[in-house]
Amino acid sequence: MNVPASAGVPILRLGDVLVTGLLNELDDKTAVAFTDELTARISSDRARGVLIDISRLEIVDSFVARTLMELTTMARLLGARVIVAGMRPPVAITLVELGLQLTGVETALNAEQGMAALGWHQSLQPSGGVLREFRTE
Repeated sequence: MNVPASAGVPILRLGDVLVTGLLNELDDKTAVAFTDELTARISSDRARGVLIDISRLEIVDSFVARTLMELTTMARLLGARVIVAGMRPPVAITLVELGLQLTGVETALNAEQGMAALGWHQSLQPSGGVLREFRTE
């Protein structure tokens, strides 16, 4: 598992999927650095999927919304599918009230559902205890 950080935002590599998350303190400079690093990683790691967990974001403004849309478009051009997971209800309400649409952005209720949409599945180990493991088909 490879874990370089982008502008303070970790990007984990799990097979051919990159997993990252956005924190509440996302300013414009950090968002641009994050986008640059993530697109570079998609290309260099030949990622086929990206999961962006935004469950810690309490506010999404027009800049962050546009950044997510642009990132999704760039990822698709590089051959990767992006899933944005964990949007909180207040964030969704704010986006609607501002008239912002995340055009082209796929969403999932949580990170687990997002990973499943990218082809990862949870399995149980027969060791008596429950261990979670993600695998691709």
